Order: sequence, then structure tokens, then C-alpha cells
Amino acid sequence: MSRQSRDEPLTLLGGRTAADFLRDHWQRRPLLIRGAIPDFQSPLEPDELAGLACEENIEARLVEERGPDGPWQVSHGPFDEATFARLPEQDWTLLVQAVDHYVPEVAELLETFDFLPSWRLDDIMVSYAPPGGSVGPHVDQYDVFLLQASGQRRWQLGGEVGDDAPILKGIDLRILETFEVEADADWVLEPGDMLYLPPGWAHHGVSQSSDCMTFSVGFRAPSADEAVTSYADYIGEQLPPSLRYADAGMTPPADPAELDDAALERMRALILETLDDPAQLAQWFGRVMTQPKYVDQLVASETPTDPNDLVAALQDGETLERSPGSRFAWRALDDARATLFVDGDGVECSIALARALAGGEPVDADLLAFDDAPRVLTHLLDAGSLAWWSDHEEE
Repeated sequence: MSRQSRDEPLTLLGGRTAADFLRDHWQRRPLLIRGAIPDFQSPLEPDELAGLACEENIEARLVEERGPDGPWQVSHGPFDEATFARLPEQDWTLLVQAVDHYVPEVAELLETFDFLPSWRLDDIMVSYAPPGGSVGPHVDQYDVFLLQASGQRRWQLGGEVGDDAPILKGIDLRILETFEVEADADWVLEPGDMLYLPPGWAHHGVSQSSDCMTFSVGFRAPSADEAVTSYADYIGEQLPPSLRYADAGMTPPADPAELDDAALERMRALILETLDDPAQLAQWFGRVMTQPKYVDQLVASETPTDPNDLVAALQDGETLERSPGSRFAWRALDDARATLFVDGDGVECSIALARALAGGEPVDADLLAFDDAPRVLTHLLDAGSLAWWSDHEEE
């Protein structure tokens, strides 16, 4: 992002600059933005969302406040027409995850959030609900922008909630047992309005119309336990079996059965010295933050591509496209080289090529100006992170 764009007031943020928003609100406090996207027209209709929820391999849930099997019943897709035909005229919600993977017009919305690191973005979940539809008062452990796409939804906020907040038992939702609405935190959002919520903030959204659709732009935030386990596994795979606890030069123990301070310090030093490796941490972090949300969406080539064939195709005017849901990031290794992280993998290349591919530039013959482009593009094509544009058109 250029310096000028960082300092430019953004309609999406209610006239605030990106710097203002990040300083005052990001991971700190909620923000209601009226008219964040003026004259917004939803690129998706409720019937189209229901159609996605009927497809295999698309993550969808149906929440019924008064379900046939009990209160707050949660069902998982794929669904069929009979499921929707039996539903009442109110008090249920359909949620479809990662709609940006399947609807390009929805994916384009992610470009409006370029004031945040792209590797932090997770996906866009879309919810539809008739009047009264809700998933109950709850807390999310990640940042989210709630964009009203059509109809109206009432949002109420209940302040920050600790990890020990009691939740309703016996249901497949983490609904808070108690929820008190904060003063001046009760709004009805219209199309184009948006509500930002930091992690840990209690909220409750209830549909106010028969055409209520909300787009939830969520962000990745690995938990500490996930990060520690993942990083330790990554480091452990690279360590030689000879690197072990050692105690050469120790003094005779006062009690042979005691785990003394010196022994614990030797173990602590082994662990910390092994893990405290900034270069390895960067390689792990790039891989974990670009892991695809759904690994099975990447279709790897059955036979390796000849780089010469790829070059010839690009020179003939063919173009490559990033596969839906693929994630790109990069980190410099020195002044000229970088690791390009794509879908949980890392490939070394020039910084210029890494920036071009991670920055969303067209993947066409112009990239052949970089010497390592044939090798890198062939690798990404065979891994399923890139695909020929002509193949996308045929789908």
C-alpha cells in the first residue's frame, strides 16, 4: 500500500484513514460504519446461496431456533429442496462458508480490504435469514467485518467477554447464557452498512426482513496452542536424532531421584535454543498463514508440466489464474531473493517475482521477464495453485 493510500480517508471505514482505523479500532473496539459501500447491490440472491448449500464439498449449516429435534438445532449440508421446503417463515438461518471461493463477484469484495495484510484474510461467510433468524448471542475469537448485503439485520453488542463466560449446554452452538446489551450498541443495518467487531466481543444479530443477507469477512488468527504445536512439529521434522538432552560436566546429585534446577535449566536451554530460530519461524509462519482453507480444492497436475511448454503457451497469449481460495504471501531472504509462500508451501525466487505473484498482478507473458518465472510458475501450476484461464472458462 502506498503512503498516499494509507493516508487517504476511506468510505469503507467511514471517512477514516487506514492508519486511524488500525490505531483506534482494530482488535480494540467495534465500529459501526453507515454506508461503508454506498448503493451496495448484493452479487448473490438467497436462492443462489441455498443452491450452494445443496452442493457437495461446500461447508454449510442450518440453524433453527425451534427445530423439530429441539431448540437451536444445527444441521450440516449438503441440503436438498425438501429441507428448505419444510422450514417455517421465520427463526432460522442458513450459513455458507467461503462463498468467495465459488462466486467471483463475492471474492472481489476482498480487494476493498487491502488496508490489512492479505495473508490475514480468511474467507467470506454468507448468511441468509428470514425474520427472526439468528444464531444467538455469541463471541467470535477473530476479527470480522459484517457487511449487510440485502434486507435489514439488527445488531446488539454486549461488550468484551472472557473465556470463562458460561454458554448454553446441550446444543451445537456456543450461545452465551447471559447477554446484556451495552448502551448505544443497538442498531439496524441497511444494505451497504457494515459493523466491525474485534475478537472476544459479544454480539447478537437478528434478521428484520425476508431478504436479510449478511457477508461476514473473517480473519485468520491461530490460537497459541495451535501455533506452539504446529511450530514444534515443523522444527521437529528437521532436527537430527543426535540432538538430545545432555549433561556433560554435571556434579554428583544430592539426591539421585530429584529433578534439580540444573537439570531443568539444561532441558529449558535445549528447547529454547532449538525453537528460537527467526529464519525457521519465518518459513513456518509463511506456510501456516497461507494454508488453504480446504486442501481438497487444490487439484494438482497428474503429470509434470514442461516449463518450455508453459513459456510457449504464455507467449502465445494464454494466461494463468490463481485458483479460487489459493493464498499467496512473501518474505525477503536478502536484498534480491525471497520465499514465495503459496498454499502452505514455499518456493525461493526473486523478490520482484514474489511481489508480482503475491500482489495479484496478471499471470501472463510479462512475468517471463523474470528469469525464474518458468520454474516458479510451473511449480505452482503443477501444485494446483495456478490454472490456465481457458480451463476456468470451461468450468
